Amino acid sequence: MEVYNNQEVKNPLFDQIEKVRRRSNKVKDTYINLSHGSGGKAMRDLIADVFVKGFDNPILSQLEDQASFDLSQLSQLGNRLAFTTDSYVVDPLFFPGSDIGELAVNGTVNDLAVSGAKPLYLTCSMILEEGLELEILRKVVFSMQNAAQKAGVQIVTGDTKVVHRGCADKLFINTAGIGIIPEGIDISPRNIQVGDVVIVNGEIGNHGTAILIARGELELETDIESDCQPLHELVAEIIKVCPEIRAMRDATRGGLATVLNEFAQTANVGIRINENSIPVRDEVNGMCEILGLDPLYLANEGKLVIVAPPEKADLILSTMQNHTAGKQAAIIGEIIPNPPGILLLKTAFGTERIVDMLVGDQLPRIC
Repeated sequence: MEVYNNQEVKNPLFDQIEKVRRRSNKVKDTYINLSHGSGGKAMRDLIADVFVKGFDNPILSQLEDQASFDLSQLSQLGNRLAFTTDSYVVDPLFFPGSDIGELAVNGTVNDLAVSGAKPLYLTCSMILEEGLELEILRKVVFSMQNAAQKAGVQIVTGDTKVVHRGCADKLFINTAGIGIIPEGIDISPRNIQVGDVVIVNGEIGNHGTAILIARGELELETDIESDCQPLHELVAEIIKVCPEIRAMRDATRGGLATVLNEFAQTANVGIRINENSIPVRDEVNGMCEILGLDPLYLANEGKLVIVAPPEKADLILSTMQNHTAGKQAAIIGEIIPNPPGILLLKTAFGTERIVDMLVGDQLPRIC
């Protein structure tokens, strides 16, 4: 209030100040529009109401342009930093057993875990298409936070961009992840030796099959769900009983065959796997037969491929089978000296064939 001619006069500026103070930072829109990426109040409300509230943690809530960490605390966990990044464009966004949000978190966590690292922090950048339902975005953010809590990681920084309708397909996610590798752990295909064994932690091809069915392009019915899951705890148990693990990788795009081809080429060794030993569901095999696909190339989102010393194989196998993420683990092959750089499959008929890398992907946009 101001005084004029001994009269109290209400200053309209005070009303405006109070309105600004009472702003709720809530998104009132039903759909994403271009203003949500403009850098103004609409974007600020979106970030505060959806992302900061959804990913709530002390580092993110500072709303800095970066996340900062105490290096002395990180160094207590190990002597090397693991850093990875990935993008997720899966179609559809929600599919049996998982969704793009959980997939983004678990996929990044697993990329860190297979190096032997303890995953700690993730970033999240989203490309949103104009017209995306806010409720869908909230569900994805909730799923990401739920997955992050299960994996023991925090989503600490990120970015949001909005593009015109038709310039994206609803929602794309980019993540990066940081973890710490304990001292003495050196997991790399360069360490592979002749005589080592190849182990997987369960059925292959479930994720690729679930995505294909979810797209509704085929008149097929099945209860197969994506195998999307975090693998860091399983990896930690494996390293505990065998710190000298030679190589480890998660078999995502390109499947089991692509990972083993990469191993063979990097180590310049041959790899022979046994078709009868590879865990594959009958429904996955049946779909592949109908469509002319090969389960060895189908994507997975919760499968480890391990190369280990033969004397530790049984111990590793029993350790994996005692964990929920490895109950169907199996030894599926061995490292051989010749032919170097080649993956061989011993078929159910007792013959052998070369399993090469695909030129392209059997199924696009599966992660």
